[in-house]
This record gives sequence, structure tokens and C-alpha cells, in this order.
Amino acid sequence: MTIRRRPTFRIAGGALGVAAGLLFSIEYNTVYLMMGFTVMIKAFVAAVIGGIGNIRGAFIGGLLLGVIEAMTSGYLSSGYRDAISFAVLIAVLLVRPQGLLGRPIVVKV
Repeated sequence: MTIRRRPTFRIAGGALGVAAGLLFSIEYNTVYLMMGFTVMIKAFVAAVIGGIGNIRGAFIGGLLLGVIEAMTSGYLSSGYRDAISFAVLIAVLLVRPQGLLGRPIVVKV
């Protein structure tokens, strides 16, 4: 039995992607091929911090990452913002590899 996805979800996801790209290009007054790369990497880091496959965890990871980046930019330097976010990612992966709200996967052989 195959799982069929609704086409409205695909259309909504594509429309949200177009809207995000449009708003991003309006903010920076330019359009180039890799303009969403840093945003994509930050979203991936937030999802990994919260726990892959957990929506609440990804939300909490995004909030945590945003607060940490804002505090780093305010108290240290904005140049350290990306380095600190990846340091937080490495720290979370060392302490809790499944993320903050993720469940450990037990595989029996």
C-alpha cells in the first residue's frame, strides 16, 4: 500500500518557498543562485538541534538558535554569529545525538 500525498500540500509548499525567496530578494535587492543557502543551513541546524522528525523540537531549536545568535551579535560580534550556532550544534550532537526533543532509536538485531 502506497501513501498518496495531497497535491494541495505540494502547491502550498511551493507557494511558501516562492514567497520566502521573493521576500529575501526584496530585502537584499539582488537575486543570485545560492541566495537561500545560509537560510537553508540555519533551518537544518535548528531541526537537528530540536530533533529530526519532531515539529515541536524544530520550533524550539529555531527559537533557541535565534536567541543564541541575537545574544552573540549583541554581546560579542556579529562575525561570530555563524560560528557560535555551529558550536551549539556540535555541543548538542555530542551531548544528545538525537536532538533536544528526539527519541533514541533502538535497533535490535
